[in-house]
Amino acid sequence: MDLRTRPFDQDGVVVAPADGGNGTGVLVLAGSSGRVETGRAGVLASAGVSAALTYRWFGGAGRPAGIWEHPLDAFDAPVEALAAECDRVVLLGSSKTAEGFLLYAADDPRVDAVVALAPSHVVWANVGPGPDGELRPQHSSWSRGGGPVPFVPYDDDAEPVGDPPAFAPVYSQSLVTAADRVAAATIAVERFFGDVLLVAGGDDQVWPAVTSARAVEARRHAYGLPTSVVTHPRAGHRVILPGEQAATGGRPMARGGTDAADRELGERAWPEIRRILGLAAHDGAV
Repeated sequence: MDLRTRPFDQDGVVVAPADGGNGTGVLVLAGSSGRVETGRAGVLASAGVSAALTYRWFGGAGRPAGIWEHPLDAFDAPVEALAAECDRVVLLGSSKTAEGFLLYAADDPRVDAVVALAPSHVVWANVGPGPDGELRPQHSSWSRGGGPVPFVPYDDDAEPVGDPPAFAPVYSQSLVTAADRVAAATIAVERFFGDVLLVAGGDDQVWPAVTSARAVEARRHAYGLPTSVVTHPRAGHRVILPGEQAATGGRPMARGGTDAADRELGERAWPEIRRILGLAAHDGAV
């Protein structure tokens, strides 16, 4: 398919099919790598969405160095850009942006659906330093309306395992240690009435994504809200969609899974992603 790419802001792009696509716009952001998801945006545009917008949401020139009380309203501008030219807006985030998008969606009626890859059901403490360059004391990853969102702090006595380090034990232990903080930090996913798709690998070594996905699913099902979960027991933290190259780079850590299993998870999720993107009957499938 013939694709057209145009710049967005100082370090982002919008990828769109020349034929105009199906009317859906997708905001597609990476997790704690902060990278620009140009390849994934191309895959989605090739599949037939009208626009896939991606940008470096933190790190780099003019961006915060860490995910430290990151303002949720920073997502307003890209959502507005998509809403201005598309009939529907879908948020597709991975890891930290899956967490952020689940949190953000309830407060923006322009959002029709969320695809959360390797999600979290709670808000976590900062990833990376704050404006003063320090990691501690701990702060929320997110802010709303100028104030921090309640969060689960990391247990500083919990240690990652192995080399490269697997951080999943730290997250699991922190949920126990800070049990009194979990209720307030749990994302109120029942406040978003659109469709939610959760995709998680059973061998995720970054954090317990399947446990989180099931928690989100249960909370939304209690309210009768449309929610789907796709998992694979041997996949890790990174989901590889059909037509994508495996991601490289990012902070050195154990992510779990294998290239084959991560691709199998992406293949399992792809029909559900296409459904949410309104592509079930649209030509141009990858």
